[in-house]
Amino acid sequence: MTSAHAGIPEAARGIGEKLRNAREGAGLSVTEAAARMHVPTHIVQALENEDWARIGAPVFVRGQLRSYSRLLGLPNEDVSVTTVMPAARPSELVPRTYTPRMQRMAEQTARRLVYVVITAAIAVPVWLATQSHLDGDAQQTVPLDAQSPSAAPSERISVADVQAQPLVASMTPMPQKREAEPPASSGLNVSFNGESWVKISAPDGSLIEQALIPAGQQRDFAPGQVGSAVLGNATALTVQYRGQTLDLTPYIRANVVRFTVSSDGSLQPVGR
Repeated sequence: MTSAHAGIPEAARGIGEKLRNAREGAGLSVTEAAARMHVPTHIVQALENEDWARIGAPVFVRGQLRSYSRLLGLPNEDVSVTTVMPAARPSELVPRTYTPRMQRMAEQTARRLVYVVITAAIAVPVWLATQSHLDGDAQQTVPLDAQSPSAAPSERISVADVQAQPLVASMTPMPQKREAEPPASSGLNVSFNGESWVKISAPDGSLIEQALIPAGQQRDFAPGQVGSAVLGNATALTVQYRGQTLDLTPYIRANVVRFTVSSDGSLQPVGR
């Protein structure tokens, strides 16, 4: 028995042959059946070959089997055994490498020393340049028109006074305020407050992600990246589109959120 059947009850095996016979009896090719189900061709092939691992989590296997059986007109009793298929279990993360504590401390210390050396290399020349100006005699800044003949006699500055102290004219331009840049438009953001299965497709129909997402995670998609979405467990979702939190009520059917993204970027609900 192949690993693709691991965790699947014996009664669930043999369904693929029934599906293949029903499809051939209906005169449909694999491509035609996939087009009517709105799924890639390899999904139909995996159902008929009972290659459950290629489809994904058991929740997706059950959904695809029900959709395929409805398309072929098979009784629900023929696929009802799939309801006892086990739930998906999250993959266990196994560390591949281990770094000793002393090595981590040594690396952190080395990074800090590099930061200190770079800071000193920048700060010391600036400080020395500042000191050279502070050590000199105090300079007086006077207007450039101090010797203007139009000034009143009592306001004129003598040549001796000007020569006694150096003149410094400030030519530093006034800083200009930069205009605030408008915030970039965001795409689709989904936050999972509870465990939920998702199926996200691109505008060309290709599959972006199909998985069971644990609680506490989120997914971000760029503008124009998503063409359609199916999100399970709607009550545990928070969806933001273009920076605004969506009211999911128009898109919910049986606690499942379904919508498409039109060419102008607007969301459209999808019926069952």
